[in-house]
Amino acid sequence: MGISIWYTNRLVKEVADEERSQVHLWAQAIQRKAKLVNYTSKLFSELQTEELKRVQLWSDATKALISSPDVSLALKVVESNTTIPIILVNEDSTISGYRNIAGIIENSVDSLSKEEIKTHNDSVLQANLKVMMDLGNRIDVNYYGTSYNYLYYKDSRLFQELKNTFNDLQNSFISEVVNDAAHTPVLYLTADRSKVLAYGNIDSEIIQDSSRLRKLMDEMAFENEPIVVDLGEDEQNLILYADSALLNKLKTYPFVMFTVIGLFILIGYWLFSISRKSEQDQVWVGMSKETAHQLGTPLSSLMGWIDILREMDVDQTMINEMEKDIQRLEVITDRFSKIGAKPNLQQEDVSEVITTMTDYLKKRTSSKVKFEVITPNEPVTANLNPPLFGWVIENLCKNAIDAMDGNGKLTLQIERDNGKVFIDVTDTGKGIPPRKRKQVFEPGYTSKKRGWGLGLSLSKRIIEEYHKGSISVKWSEIGKGTTFRIVLSS
Repeated sequence: MGISIWYTNRLVKEVADEERSQVHLWAQAIQRKAKLVNYTSKLFSELQTEELKRVQLWSDATKALISSPDVSLALKVVESNTTIPIILVNEDSTISGYRNIAGIIENSVDSLSKEEIKTHNDSVLQANLKVMMDLGNRIDVNYYGTSYNYLYYKDSRLFQELKNTFNDLQNSFISEVVNDAAHTPVLYLTADRSKVLAYGNIDSEIIQDSSRLRKLMDEMAFENEPIVVDLGEDEQNLILYADSALLNKLKTYPFVMFTVIGLFILIGYWLFSISRKSEQDQVWVGMSKETAHQLGTPLSSLMGWIDILREMDVDQTMINEMEKDIQRLEVITDRFSKIGAKPNLQQEDVSEVITTMTDYLKKRTSSKVKFEVITPNEPVTANLNPPLFGWVIENLCKNAIDAMDGNGKLTLQIERDNGKVFIDVTDTGKGIPPRKRKQVFEPGYTSKKRGWGLGLSLSKRIIEEYHKGSISVKWSEIGKGTTFRIVLSS
């Protein structure tokens, strides 16, 4: 697993380095293209200035034509304009002259009369005049004091074509910024980050949301150092980028892999636990049924011997005690027969069940063991199966007596609180070490030289599975004793 982590991290690093290298190469190419766009923009601006100068010169020539008797030079200037569309109008907006207007029919056409040609040309001139007026391209031509003519113009066809070419170049440049970014999220910005010039692999909603965009810029700048695109003459733009989705997936791959492996391990362990528990249950049930069956034959025989002893006039006290032991064996047989089957639970007096069990144990335990049962003044009832619950109390008491080596005090206290019944069994024995308090309920665990270590395990099963309660070590201290607590629903 460690090798897998190392290899995955190495792979992620190689992919990240490769992505950064590609972004830097791409940025260098963008920078070279940006310089070309910048140079073309300046050239375009110069051409536009030159055209404006030519229009101004044409305007000056028009003034000269109007005011000067020597018109030869002015006519030459006017006639030299073969590209810039121009319309000259009077103060009353009447068109008095024009040049380079597309769509004008200069010569006669067989299919059209002179009137039709004039109407067509007037329509073309008025349409072009409206465009020029909307653009606001006008030069006032002053003549004879306060009288004016107005010279309207627009970009020449050549200049318009250059402008379209420049726009295509700009759009192509922006498109390359976005498309060449491949799968890498990228922002192409002005140097002050005030305007996004282009972006790629980023949701457009983020671009439109200023707060989210600002946050994204900060994250990108923190993740990878911004790339400066130098356009020349102190003009710069920025490229911000982040790791691609593929790289981020590779980063999370080890965690996903370990999660999946962990789930498989947990599921496997869970299935193993279920299988093991099922196997243990089968062993418990089989052993219990067989024990109940084996006890049945000697019990029947003992009951027969009791009848014989009565006929022989044996001391009745002895016979009564023997009958109690036989009844006890019958209870034990009934207990074992109930293992593996769902027991019937009913409301029983907990104090009565516990008192009955302790009374039986007192007569069969050393007199050095003092029993004390502390019960509330009112009856305490709970859903119980008396034979099985009595078995649990018997196991706890016998373990406590063994822990005290037959000499000490055994206290059983019953309490009710918030709909719960608490039974505490406390001895003054050896105590249980902290590290072994959870092990005492495991099958096979025992601190005695003899025994199978099944008593507490069986008690836990009876309380938790059959009575839906809980049993645990509430308190224990080496050399002072132990308290086991049972919690039942009342």
